[in-house]
Amino acid sequence: MEEPIFENRVNLSDLNQAVMKITDEIKKIIIGQDEMVQLIITALLADGHVLIEGVPGVAKTLTAKLVARSVNAVFSRIQFTPDLMPSDVIGTPVFNPGDARFEFKKGPVFGNIVLVDEINRAPAKTQAALLEVMEERQVSVDGKTYTMDTPFMVIATQNPVEQEGTYRLPEAQLDRFLFKIEVPYPTEEQELQILSRFHQLGNQNPLESIDQALSGAQINHLRQQVKEIIIEEKLLGFIAKLIHQTRNNKAIYLGASPRASLSIMNASKAMAAIRGRDFVTPDDVLAVAAPVLRHRIILSPEKEMEGITENEIIRQLINGLEIPR
Repeated sequence: MEEPIFENRVNLSDLNQAVMKITDEIKKIIIGQDEMVQLIITALLADGHVLIEGVPGVAKTLTAKLVARSVNAVFSRIQFTPDLMPSDVIGTPVFNPGDARFEFKKGPVFGNIVLVDEINRAPAKTQAALLEVMEERQVSVDGKTYTMDTPFMVIATQNPVEQEGTYRLPEAQLDRFLFKIEVPYPTEEQELQILSRFHQLGNQNPLESIDQALSGAQINHLRQQVKEIIIEEKLLGFIAKLIHQTRNNKAIYLGASPRASLSIMNASKAMAAIRGRDFVTPDDVLAVAAPVLRHRIILSPEKEMEGITENEIIRQLINGLEIPR
């Protein structure tokens, strides 16, 4: 978090203390992966969902659990498998013989922070069951609508390497995620620290050392503060130009939607708040641009064959624009 050299118009002291507390709690266990932790907290404050992609064993699931543990809210986990049905996610009507009527039994998606492990292992109809609940924060069953409690956040994980028994996420579902976070391997030094940390833990469950830093009501309050963060017109123009460039580039087959521009704006506000400011700077926008866009654009077949990545194209687009100062 940056040290402010001015007086904020929005009082961010509670937000900054909460972010520091959550970060400190997670760092009791997680070594490195600072970007992943920061982006998850940013998404939590921006009221967005995150998709975490990385090879097995880089602490994707553990980090999600630690974030949930540091928040005093209902946590649930759904392990996606090829035979998982939509009713296994959202719930199903169950006949109550005492009342002689059907009652809706809520599924595991009814939580505040929902971990969806290996989301690309479930078939399309089960993935589609998440579409309404992620966007509308509600579930419709038998003509009745059940609203999710706030806060509500989905943290999904997937393995980019293993393709057997997996189903590609449709673009409509990918667009529901605020960020796609790519988790790299740790460095050799970080790997040594990981070994030392878990050796010291011994038989202790890592989750037991995590203290709760925030309540659900506090998160809702902090989200309202994030919405008050100031963003200048020239930065809104920069975001609009960047999104427009994704729709007019020969390297990109499918560009980003208006939801992407709104996501960059909201995420940059949360990033500014985390960094201790009540206004957005170009650095805040640049920090969230790639995580917001990398899963929302589809490269042309020629670029895919050349091995070009979405991150490289996004970097080229940003370098081709004049960054407002």
